[in-house]
Amino acid sequence: MPELPEVEAARRALAENTIGKKIIKAIVADDSKVIDGVSPKDFEAALVGKTILAVHRKGKNMWIQLDSPPFPSFQFGMAGAVYIKGVVVTKYKRSAVKDTDEWPSKYSKLFVELADGMEFSFTDKRRFAKVRLLDNPVSVPPISELGPDALMEPMTEDDLSNSLRKKNIGIKALLLDQSFISGIGNWMADEVLYQARIHPQQTASSLSKESCATLLKCINEVTEKALEVGADSSQFPDDWIFHSREKKPGKAFVDGKKIDFIKAGGRTTAYVPELQKLSGIQAVKETDKRSKRTTAGNGGGVDESGSEDEPTEPKVTKGRKIGGASKSSKKKPSASVEDSDGDEGDDVSSKRKRGAKKPPTKSKPKGGKTGEAEQRQTRGKGAAAKRKHEEVDDNLSNSGENGIEDGEEDA
Repeated sequence: MPELPEVEAARRALAENTIGKKIIKAIVADDSKVIDGVSPKDFEAALVGKTILAVHRKGKNMWIQLDSPPFPSFQFGMAGAVYIKGVVVTKYKRSAVKDTDEWPSKYSKLFVELADGMEFSFTDKRRFAKVRLLDNPVSVPPISELGPDALMEPMTEDDLSNSLRKKNIGIKALLLDQSFISGIGNWMADEVLYQARIHPQQTASSLSKESCATLLKCINEVTEKALEVGADSSQFPDDWIFHSREKKPGKAFVDGKKIDFIKAGGRTTAYVPELQKLSGIQAVKETDKRSKRTTAGNGGGVDESGSEDEPTEPKVTKGRKIGGASKSSKKKPSASVEDSDGDEGDDVSSKRKRGAKKPPTKSKPKGGKTGEAEQRQTRGKGAAAKRKHEEVDDNLSNSGENGIEDGEEDA
């Protein structure tokens, strides 16, 4: 997944090998999903004969400055990548084009040949990238909407602390917001928060000044270390959570500590519960939630909503009272009917306290069960359904059935 380090590695490679050289040939793919707002023929004509003066980047976007506008601009998406013939450029899992493949690749969206024979290509295997031709890339979206670049425009500790104090959302969701800080995507956010020992769901405004300083330090360190190895993930430090993000729960560990997976900022998130703990009021609330789930799971006591279980009280199920005479289908039930998702019906004890008559005892049918036996059987089914419902709620809240999946990264 191309994030700041991968796009910066591509920018540096292009700058080193193309600046000062004239474009003599350009081939643009006939793919309107990727080539945005211009025909292939017009795009090619705008490039041929121009000289490359510089290569720029902001966040996950890159553009090539020519001796006159318009300039080609690249939004890498999920699998955008730059390849230079005869030059090693960073490859990442979803963009990899094999060295033995045809040149230019069948996934090429823009191919350029320079006067000295150098050739490069921008490819996109999954077609989520955008390639545009713009007079001034920094003045229009998406670049004009980006926040400060995490590498080129680093915040000071005071700037970050003051900004976070105004943000009442989870810290990971904020780091993924490109209008707040640009260049950080899903894997970088997970790594930065793990290194800083901050829970991904911790509210940004609740972070202490010390935590803000640690967070900024880790943003800078993760960015710099990734670039030191040319964004080659196989050379990232061994103690990074990056290497285990895509493993399955129960098999994902970093430094011997278990990695769990939750949803944060709408994204599957890898974190280490032992080291990344919620703090303040969020920690208290989380403890209360777990305590209620544990008590409810043991049967009786307080359930998720805080109401007391009364297992000996007859329930209303499917429009009739269990343990009493069957109601006529024409008569209105005395309490709400059980929800179809397995929740039990409302308690009927309050009606009895208000003077409702106890229904006559149902006589034992021939060859059938007694009313008491039927009552025990139905109550057992209701309790099982309730436990199943609570387990589903727990699974949804934990959201940890899988590691980071393909197709989940930022576009």
